[in-house]
Amino acid sequence: MTYPGGRNPVTSPDVTAAPRDSGGIPVLGPTRGLRFPGHYAERMLGYFGPAGTFTHQALLTFHTEEAVAFASVAEALDAVRRGEVEAVLVPIENSVEGGVSATLDTLATGRPLRIVREVLLPVQFNLYARPGTRIEDVRRVITHPHSAAQTRYWTAANLPGVSVTEGGSNAAAAQEVADPTSKYDAAICGEVAGEMYGLVPIATAIADNASGVTRFVLVSQPAEPPMPTGADKTTLVAYMHADHSGALLEILEQFAGRGVNLTRIESRPTKTSLGSYCFSIDAEGHLRDPRMAEAMLGLHRICAEVIFLGSYPRADGVRPVVARGFADADFVAAREWYSALIDPDDD
Repeated sequence: MTYPGGRNPVTSPDVTAAPRDSGGIPVLGPTRGLRFPGHYAERMLGYFGPAGTFTHQALLTFHTEEAVAFASVAEALDAVRRGEVEAVLVPIENSVEGGVSATLDTLATGRPLRIVREVLLPVQFNLYARPGTRIEDVRRVITHPHSAAQTRYWTAANLPGVSVTEGGSNAAAAQEVADPTSKYDAAICGEVAGEMYGLVPIATAIADNASGVTRFVLVSQPAEPPMPTGADKTTLVAYMHADHSGALLEILEQFAGRGVNLTRIESRPTKTSLGSYCFSIDAEGHLRDPRMAEAMLGLHRICAEVIFLGSYPRADGVRPVVARGFADADFVAAREWYSALIDPDDD
């Protein structure tokens, strides 16, 4: 991957010699933080850790200074709510495994938060072991659950009969295997995590889907959204008033009727009763776009609750294809026409 300044801050000598936190994880450089839109000052960022995870790699694509690693997504997001950090980077979606439940659910509950940025990171996995280990010596493997899911076919074909333990993070798996007394022989993880803990790859590029991508979001406290760029995304959660025939259709019609395309929609349990669900949605466009504004107003009318989680630039820069009748100018012209009907004498 490419890092700002061309240097990998995780595996470089500067970081190896850096001070470490209470868990023995390297801390990156002096604190200057990242400036956000609106009133935010430069303060500390955080991420779902530990160091060496794919989330950490994604953070390093735009921020190479000191950052706080959190043990869980919930801890990271709650730290933003408490004001302990300015913002945190957490995974939200994977092209193979879908949405990240911990992120979707924590964003949908508790004090409001806002997504201010997204990062797309191609994800590839290697099998790492202590120096001197051969692939035929491997009997026990440890990895993150998503990593296990994304390499299950390779593992079945190349490590038959091997026990795969799921838990923690990729970096934690690498750290565990680096311990000479560990009961695990190898870890499935990314390159940064493997190199950080002195392991060697005994099999590379083992993902079942070579084009896998994970999407991460930078989450802060509520603030005015950044101005539209023309290539934006809006994230929200819609709660139905009650479960009834056509309830989801009503929600979808608010977008379709305004020419707004959805890039993601999935149901999540409200955790109140069995069968009670809300819908987590990503849509093309910005809150300030007339078509999105009208869609949001429509949702507010028909839903029990709508949680706005932010409008922010798309990481891939893709602009929406807006059909005839749904461009900003079309909405302006329609309003002017309507105003003239109300007051024909108004110049």
